[in-house]
Amino acid sequence: MKFRPSFLSIFIHLLLVTLLHASDPPLSLDYYKSTCPNAEAIVRKEMECAVLSDPRNAALILRLHFHDCFVQGCDGSVLLDDTVTFQGEKNAPTNLDALKGFDIIDRIKNKLESECPGTVSCADALTIAARDATLLVGGPYWDVPVGRKDSKSGSFALVETNIPGANDGLLSIIAKFIYQGLSVTDMVALSGAHTIGMARCTNYRARIYGDYQITSTMNPIVKSNLKTLKSTCPVAGGGDNNEAAMDYVSPNLFDNSYYHLLLNGEGLLNSDQELYSSILGIETKKLVKKYALDPLAFFEQFSESMVKLGNITNPETYADGEVRKNCRFMNT
Repeated sequence: MKFRPSFLSIFIHLLLVTLLHASDPPLSLDYYKSTCPNAEAIVRKEMECAVLSDPRNAALILRLHFHDCFVQGCDGSVLLDDTVTFQGEKNAPTNLDALKGFDIIDRIKNKLESECPGTVSCADALTIAARDATLLVGGPYWDVPVGRKDSKSGSFALVETNIPGANDGLLSIIAKFIYQGLSVTDMVALSGAHTIGMARCTNYRARIYGDYQITSTMNPIVKSNLKTLKSTCPVAGGGDNNEAAMDYVSPNLFDNSYYHLLLNGEGLLNSDQELYSSILGIETKKLVKKYALDPLAFFEQFSESMVKLGNITNPETYADGEVRKNCRFMNT
């Protein structure tokens, strides 16, 4: 009698782990066809306003989506505020001061609630917004499967365990992607999102005072850029939250410029440059070259990999999830 419960518990655990990662969740393209047919149009309109007011908002939403999906799956857990009885993910060291754009999601959710109360989850709103953010700054389009539920939990600890760090080595980064069910190809393509957005000094200080001069060509343009970076990010400390574009060539345009920077040894983050310069990066180096030479191949793979990222679901939400009325708080 003791064997059966033990076997059953192991089976259920393995099933949940399998479902968590990038597999085939119960999502569909027409989930809101009858209940909220204008859902995507509402998200698009709000994102158009946000990106028009500041193109950098596109990168903020993409980063929010990534950080959401890598912790418990794409379940809107990253959007939850801390309360007296709940510790969420926003104030974990990796996320603190790094994640912004919550107000944009708030505005989207308010419009969705006005049109279709209690229907569209925050997790879906964020996933759709990430697609639109990419498209609105010149990136590719992809269809977004929907039907996610919002979690009633978050994990402060998993933020530090699961999210790749700016100074992680290549093998560590690969391991974190594979754990999510994403391949090395997905990793290199999704890293291309760094063609837009900013990095904080605390995340690139080690790089610009480390091997940046060794990996880069150090031509006059590179020297000038490095001088600027150092002026706003002193080696002795201070200015930790000062920001610099990860792609200084075309910071507000979603293109393949990021990969050209890696070829030139100018990746702003150690974790980025590792894709090309690491002696272990035989496969990643080939992919960096491929996407640098062929922007269409990059766009196609990025679209495919973003769907896989969005398909990382939290199976617990299908048993005990909800559609939050306010993305910052669980329903009462």
